[in-house]
Amino acid sequence: MSDLIGFVRRSAAELLDGDWRYVLWLSFLFAVSLVGLNAYCRQLVHGLTVTGMTDQVSWGLYIANFTFLVGMAAAAVMLVIPVYVYEDEVLHDVVILGELLAVAVIVMCLLFVTVDLGRPDRFWHMIPGIGKFNWPISMLSWDVIVLNGYLALNAYICGYLIYMAYLGQKPKKLWYLPAVFLAIFWAISIHTVTAFLYVGLGGRPFWNSAIVAPRFLASAFTAGPGFLILSLQIIRRVSPYKISDKALFMLRSIVQVSMVINVFLLFCELFKEFYTDSAHVASAKYLFFGLHGHHGLVPWIWTAMGLDAAALVLLMLPLSRSLKYLDLACLLAIAGIWIEKGMGLVIPAFIPTQLGEIVEYSPTRTEWFITWGIWAFGILLYTLLLKVAIPVLTGRLRRSSGSAAAETLQESGVACRSSH
Repeated sequence: MSDLIGFVRRSAAELLDGDWRYVLWLSFLFAVSLVGLNAYCRQLVHGLTVTGMTDQVSWGLYIANFTFLVGMAAAAVMLVIPVYVYEDEVLHDVVILGELLAVAVIVMCLLFVTVDLGRPDRFWHMIPGIGKFNWPISMLSWDVIVLNGYLALNAYICGYLIYMAYLGQKPKKLWYLPAVFLAIFWAISIHTVTAFLYVGLGGRPFWNSAIVAPRFLASAFTAGPGFLILSLQIIRRVSPYKISDKALFMLRSIVQVSMVINVFLLFCELFKEFYTDSAHVASAKYLFFGLHGHHGLVPWIWTAMGLDAAALVLLMLPLSRSLKYLDLACLLAIAGIWIEKGMGLVIPAFIPTQLGEIVEYSPTRTEWFITWGIWAFGILLYTLLLKVAIPVLTGRLRRSSGSAAAETLQESGVACRSSH
């Protein structure tokens, strides 16, 4: 217990230690988070009337970000499988960083769901034993289980491995490997269940497609590793943690293949919608070409298509073997998928309504402020997690016991390497 208290105390001290760039970065993120909190307080007082959502379009920017971020969290499995299943040495040094990203992203997902609730104080209705959970009938109850379960699994795995590294002890496989393999299955399930939330709504034909779940996973395995590529390059510039180019290019291969699959599945969906020209094509027509003079989402989706196409071309060309162009390809892919899985997926299903009404949706300033605030808080949380994890993994933060075990540990990637 004394070791755990010492670890918490020294970790807290580590969070407060940094140069002016670190302090400025935290201050900026904290300030943006406060702006978002202030906007949410205004929404809490006045209700969802301060948003652009209506009775006709009841999901908007919040659920769009939630859907995108669930995929970002699920993408951690693309690091876990090579390291723990195939024992690939290349990604050993970054797997924990990817799992920490999953922890921060799942917290963001839960925050976006919370702000989307008009009355978050009524959440107790979904607590088993107190409210009516409606499990296993309700897909929403499944989503609650998989999201919170995935958060707990990743927090436990990262916490255990980092704490063992701090103690200078070799982690016991019995205590973390079962959780690792369970997390692999769980990562697939969180995005699959989210996709089933959409597909299972029979009154929204735009979502009633069997390839929604595969599209979700393909886009997740593009945007998630792409975001990690950008994050890892920042980490190795501002910290002593060593991340090889080989690891970055391994992630590039994942992004490249996933992007091809994502674009192919999008083409299949477009063929199904427009070639058959069924009675349910109205939502797709509104999204891509406008409907009866309403064109609110047309600029969004064509921007996404252009970004996706540009990212795919860059990833397929030898140019992306240069980190500069790889970074550009990742930025384009992330932006394109955010629009495609957000505004391009959520909003069109509500337009036109079952009664034929066309009520367009546009996010208000309050929604944007809350969204930026949650993103800032998530990045702040990831920064703080890294601020503790990296000194432990590099050997700088250790239990000051002078034990022989601590002295024999390698300075880089201790937690990951010691697991094998």
